[in-house]
Amino acid sequence: MSAGVEIKRRSRVPGVIITQYVEEIPPGKSTPDFMRKPMAVNIQEGKLATFRAVVSGEPKPTITWTRNKGDISDPEKYNTRYDEKAGEYILQILNVTADQADSYKCFATNSFGRAVCTASLKVIEDQNVPEDFRKMLKKTTVVKKVKEKPKKEGEVDPKFWEVLLSAQKKDYERVCREFGITDFRWMLKRLNQMKKEREEKQEKYVEKVENMKQIEVKPNGKAEFELDMKLKNPKSNIYIYKNGEILDYGDGTDDSFKHNLKKVGDKFTFSINNVGPEDSGLYQVNVEEANMFSTELDIPDVEFDSILKDVTVDKGKDATFECVLSDPMSKITWCANDASIEPGDKYNITVSEDMLTHRLVVKNCRPVDNGTYTVIAGIKSSKAALIVKDDPNALQKGQRGTDNADKLGKEQARKLQGTTLKTPTGAGSGGSSLGDGIGRDGNMGCGSGQEGKGRDGDGTGDTKCKKQLRVGQLVPDTNREPEVHFVSGLSDTAANIGETAELSCTLSSKDCVGIWYKDGEKLESLNGITISKEGAIHKLIMKNCQKGNAGVYRFEAEGRKSEATLIIKEPPKIDADAMGKFSEAVVIRAGENAIFKLPFSGKEPIKVQWFKDEMELLEGPGVKIERSSTQSRLLLNKCQRKDTGEVKIKLKNEFATTEATSKLVVLDKPTPPQGPVDMIESSLSAIEFKWRPPKDDGGCPVTNYILERQQVGRNTWTKIGEIPGQPVYRDTAIERGRKYCYRIRAKNSEGISDIMETDDIAAGTLALPGQPASPRVVSAFKDCITLAWLLPTNTGGGSIIGYNLEKRKKGSNLWSQVNPPDEPIKEKKYAVMDVMEGAEYEFRVIAINTCGPGEPSSPSDCVFARDPQKPPGKVKDLKVTDSSYNTLCLAWTKPNVMKGVEDEVKGYHVEIRPTDQIEWSRCNTNAIVQTSFTVTGLKSLALYWVRVIATNEGGEGHPQEFDNYIIAMPPPVKPKFTDRKMKNFMVVKSGNTVRVAICFEASPLPDITWLKDNMPVAKHVTITNSEKVSQLLIPTSDRSDSGIYTIIVKNIVGQETFSVEIRITDEPKPPGAVQLEQNVEGTLTINWTPSPDEKRDDRLHYMVMQRDSVKRTWWTVADHLFNHRFTTVIVQGREYYFRVYAKNDMGLSEPSESPTWGAVKKKGKLIINQTESKNLNFQSAPRFTVPLKLHIAPKGYECYMSCAVSGNPTPHVTWYHNNVSLNTNTNYLISNTCGVCSMLILMVGPKDTGDYKVVAENPLGQAETSTKLTVRE
Repeated sequence: MSAGVEIKRRSRVPGVIITQYVEEIPPGKSTPDFMRKPMAVNIQEGKLATFRAVVSGEPKPTITWTRNKGDISDPEKYNTRYDEKAGEYILQILNVTADQADSYKCFATNSFGRAVCTASLKVIEDQNVPEDFRKMLKKTTVVKKVKEKPKKEGEVDPKFWEVLLSAQKKDYERVCREFGITDFRWMLKRLNQMKKEREEKQEKYVEKVENMKQIEVKPNGKAEFELDMKLKNPKSNIYIYKNGEILDYGDGTDDSFKHNLKKVGDKFTFSINNVGPEDSGLYQVNVEEANMFSTELDIPDVEFDSILKDVTVDKGKDATFECVLSDPMSKITWCANDASIEPGDKYNITVSEDMLTHRLVVKNCRPVDNGTYTVIAGIKSSKAALIVKDDPNALQKGQRGTDNADKLGKEQARKLQGTTLKTPTGAGSGGSSLGDGIGRDGNMGCGSGQEGKGRDGDGTGDTKCKKQLRVGQLVPDTNREPEVHFVSGLSDTAANIGETAELSCTLSSKDCVGIWYKDGEKLESLNGITISKEGAIHKLIMKNCQKGNAGVYRFEAEGRKSEATLIIKEPPKIDADAMGKFSEAVVIRAGENAIFKLPFSGKEPIKVQWFKDEMELLEGPGVKIERSSTQSRLLLNKCQRKDTGEVKIKLKNEFATTEATSKLVVLDKPTPPQGPVDMIESSLSAIEFKWRPPKDDGGCPVTNYILERQQVGRNTWTKIGEIPGQPVYRDTAIERGRKYCYRIRAKNSEGISDIMETDDIAAGTLALPGQPASPRVVSAFKDCITLAWLLPTNTGGGSIIGYNLEKRKKGSNLWSQVNPPDEPIKEKKYAVMDVMEGAEYEFRVIAINTCGPGEPSSPSDCVFARDPQKPPGKVKDLKVTDSSYNTLCLAWTKPNVMKGVEDEVKGYHVEIRPTDQIEWSRCNTNAIVQTSFTVTGLKSLALYWVRVIATNEGGEGHPQEFDNYIIAMPPPVKPKFTDRKMKNFMVVKSGNTVRVAICFEASPLPDITWLKDNMPVAKHVTITNSEKVSQLLIPTSDRSDSGIYTIIVKNIVGQETFSVEIRITDEPKPPGAVQLEQNVEGTLTINWTPSPDEKRDDRLHYMVMQRDSVKRTWWTVADHLFNHRFTTVIVQGREYYFRVYAKNDMGLSEPSESPTWGAVKKKGKLIINQTESKNLNFQSAPRFTVPLKLHIAPKGYECYMSCAVSGNPTPHVTWYHNNVSLNTNTNYLISNTCGVCSMLILMVGPKDTGDYKVVAENPLGQAETSTKLTVRE
């Protein structure tokens, strides 16, 4: 057995990790593996939970079980055994409690290796446990922020509302689950109220806030969130808070800032550089005093047990990426080429039941899907490449390029997987960290990267490797598995009574025949059971399932077997006829009783709840609920109109919840008609008014209105009678100058409403009409001008009987009436004939009603009494003065005037038309006077036709347009590079990132091409182009990336190129053994074995250093040697020592030293009398070098306490709160690192107030320090 060998490999069963301890396994032996791994268990509190595992391996493995948070050594709670008949290893958890919810691991170990897998246990809390007893339970669940069910608004964590206000609707349920909120109706009501309050505060400082994206960790190691926010005052202060504390931030241009807020237009992007666990918390954006956005960054402590692998698929097929986590997570982030992706038509994201295995499926792959796919969990990430190959059938017909694609895929896979024996930086943890210093695939690495925590590695990042692990499988898995195995096994299935249940599994062979068993008895196709085989797929179908079909089913084929449990559910069920009858509305009169009855069936116990308008009904005055095992009855006594609404029954048992809805309609008389009363007419002959119908018609339509009238000053009311159901009345029996009051009541089939009384209404008062709008000139000739106008908005309470039209010459104050004095104009249009040719006139109109003429309107526009003008001619000298990608500046000269043919211009219109359209669009609504105009809103590089039209009172002239279309772009500029300090040679250490940014200037936008050694760059090289910068990025460089990279910037004006030589190398490995030989007296020849890097680095050379017994200092005797031999002159009688270094662009290797050359002088013995050494005792009693300090913390915030203790042996530290030990309390995060003792209270509350004490003990004594915590409201 080889010591120190640990080879990681994947099992065929997802989620199982195998570690091989030897490089070669003897024939007939094998490492442990799981044939069937334990499945996740969801079970009700108080029941028996069972994990089952089937394990293979030779010699027979030893099985052990553990849990993440605690031990399983208590036989009264945990029982482990082996079932010889079924070949299963079983872990049973007796009488499950809430604190046993955890992740459980099963280890299978023998002398050749170890296999491990994880399964989670979730406990459904028993709703029948008294609440006082539940408060005494110590709960440990997967969700971190579960709170007790709130009874009042004040009991809810304030952070819950901050997160929920900025969350999307689809995330409401997740947020409520994390904070333990179960009353969703109350939550939504309160949330809507808080949103209104926040919007009112926001309106003071911003016009809008939208497109808010929650914070998430990016592949580049940053955490970002963004929002669109338009400020009313650009100078308003913007504050960023983390957990209530204000943060300093930069503008994104200086990388020295930890936090940055970058603004582009109205978009604000907040980023956190080098994200770490200390960055988790609640982040808020405030403008002045108003909160705009809140988001929470949660960084769980999770590692990758299995990382992503590269995938190569044929075009049109699906590609699958899969990873396994060390701890359950419900959701992680997937990215394609550094862009986040969500489930949809293109991508399918699934999570296993134990929330450890996460899978991404890229559907219908195309060449555009090529690239790097990243999965991010917390701050850890894993990357893999997707390579889409052309259809092999198409390649046989003449297409080429498969060899290149395969070669590129292998190269890219090698770089992403990191399969070399030595990782440059850090230690692996099954995935790459977002910072430096974490390797991949569990490899040990050495370097000066950040500290990482590896799986089977030390992860310290020291300058020397402590242990070197090999990656990959040295011996292929051959002749280990039977010829037939399960591609997919049976899965536990649940079916409702009466439905069809199906169990299926897939074998690796289509020719294999298997046998089905139920509870150990063989099954055949009869009595509703159908056994079928479709190729390698075997199915067991049971129709019309009954309770007897429940049990454990097993399928066996050629020594393989798979097992699953069928659960028959009996959810509450309502007959269709009963449901239809129940859904019909119950209609009663006010004061009557309403009865709702619904029969049902289902497995007991069934919880029955009645609701009215979403409020649960409980037994009490006016409400009676009767229930039996087959039906429930609701009785509502003496219902009133306000009781009208929706009635719902909810039936719930352990399997499902069923609802049925009905409606209660209570008929009653209508409410009174609504005011105010609107006057339609109040003249000498009639009063006409209208009102609004009743707010509630009593459940049936209003048929009539009953009216009464009283003359003001009299005591009697006169009945007018009933009018049809329209809320309007015209009273003609009135006296001029009198005032009247009216009473109105509404009537329906159930009765008559109460009275609505109007205010006093005057009849026949003098009310003149208001001003009409200014008259509009319809046409003008030398002997006639036609005008038109509109009805005045205020008619004075009566109808308009006519109009007077007046005119005056421009500059005169004398108005003269156009129409005869006693003949008002009936129409709203009139032709004025009494005009003088060439004179300029203004007109106004006066409305007349029964009371007389009103106020005149404002004057019309001035108009000449002359025949219409001729349109102007074409503009001259139309030209483009300037342009950009979105604007176009035009200038022209006004057209000439030709009397009788083309009159003088009064304004201009500019029109544009894209070349792919036929419709012209006008850029200015009103004619412009100036002879220049700037067209905005153009599409970059789009083609447009442009024309200018002159206009005057006579109409529009002929358009003047360009002979050719105009391109929306700046004036053409030949490409040129703007950075004078561009480097043409770069040396980068292997594994580091290569980034080359080239600044240029060109118009129109150029085509940019990058070449490596005159060939296209590899697919793992990322090219990013913008308007003025092109960047080449190699995320993780390799020696094969060395070469000359050339950028070609080309547009229609010309092209420019620039080349940079990039050399990817690493610190060289030292040369081999050094030998000395003397061929000529007085000279010495040094020979050495070449460095292993010599073949990979053409710039590698050697340097020789020498030291002799006289000088005793090292000096260089040869450098830049490209061979493996060097001859130097020596002096007889001296001892010589030589060192040979390998040297490249990164520096020197470790030296290879030669043996000593020369005569060794015999020296006499040196006798040294040593004194006896005394043993020193370094043990000491505990002593606090830094004591605790007083703390005052706001309610709801974090509190961090720390102190420092010394002592030898290392003392045991215990924390106390009011003399109660806290070391086992999971609500406090306690750590002790190198004598620094710290405790973190996540959310401080009143219960945390009190005295805190730290006691340090060892065999030599005890020490303590104490402090006090005050919680500020």
